[in-house]
Order: sequence, then structure tokens, then C-alpha cells
Amino acid sequence: MRHAIYCGSSLGCDDVYANAAKVLAAQIVQRKDNIVYGGASVGLMGVIADAVLSGGQSVIGVMPKALTDKELQHSGLTQLHIVDDMQTRKTKMANLADSYIAMPGGVGTLEEIFEVWTAGQLGFHQKACAFYNVNGYFDELINFVENMINKGFMRRKYLDKLIVSDDASLLLDAIENYTAPISKWQ
Repeated sequence: MRHAIYCGSSLGCDDVYANAAKVLAAQIVQRKDNIVYGGASVGLMGVIADAVLSGGQSVIGVMPKALTDKELQHSGLTQLHIVDDMQTRKTKMANLADSYIAMPGGVGTLEEIFEVWTAGQLGFHQKACAFYNVNGYFDELINFVENMINKGFMRRKYLDKLIVSDDASLLLDAIENYTAPISKWQ
């Protein structure tokens, strides 16, 4: 299985995030899974890529031309795809992945996971979307999504099918056993 990993090009202000990235990478390696991610050598992106590579598994990076210098592209990847723009990057990563995992990150991380989560709701794919909720990072976001449901703007089944865990092993188990909900329009 190949997981798209969406995460920060920064490390955050606590070592817990980098350590959790290494734990997730170890679980991915143990299962003989692989990853596709944004292609950077810095931040959590670099941490998880290095850890998966050091475990002998495949890491595919996808980076827009304009970011190759700014994000410090990773030089040791199994494959690196240089694409024209961010939209192409997101599409390429989505197409190469069997599942989608968001780790702590910024607005770009949220935008990436929300795009594939929405596509799943609309029935464009049947792949698992997951939040690796390190140190409660996504708790307030999940509370906000609960508010969307309570206000009538989202169906509970889409939150119920979202995988949220702070345990890397349980997160990957849930991805392996995932069944997609019936799409919004069926």
C-alpha cells in the first residue's frame, strides 16, 4: 500500500511531532508499505521521508518547479516528480496513493487533506482519509467539523468514516480495514 503523507515543511515547536513522524514511518516500513509526499528534505516532510527510506521502503516525492529551491527538494528519494504547479502536485499525489494521511502541518496540509476528503464524499475515490492526531493537534479541527454536522452542513457518516488516531499502528490498521461510505449523491 502507498500512503500519501501531507505534513509540514516545518518541525513545529515540540519534538513530539518529529518523534511521531518516525513512529509512523517505522509502522509503514514494518508493513512493507510506501509513501508519496511533497518531496522536501525539511521539516516533518524530511523526517518521515528519511525514516521510510532508511527502512528500505519506497518514497516518491512530487514537487512543483517553483518550489524546488525554496523547499529544498530531497535528493535521496526513490523517485522525484517535478510538476508545473500545486494543483498538478496534488492530483499526482492523489493518483499515486492508496490512502491519505494528514500529519501536523499548516494551511497547505489542511488544504490537501480536505481536497481528497471532499473527493471521497463525492464518490470520486474510495480511499481512506486519516488524521494522525499527534498530541491532540487536530482536536479543535474535529470539534469544528462536529459543529458543521450540528449546524446541518455535513452528514455524520463522513466524519464517522474519517480515521483519527494518535496511535500510528491503529491508524494504519484502520486504513487497511477501511470501507468507504456511500457517496453524497447516491
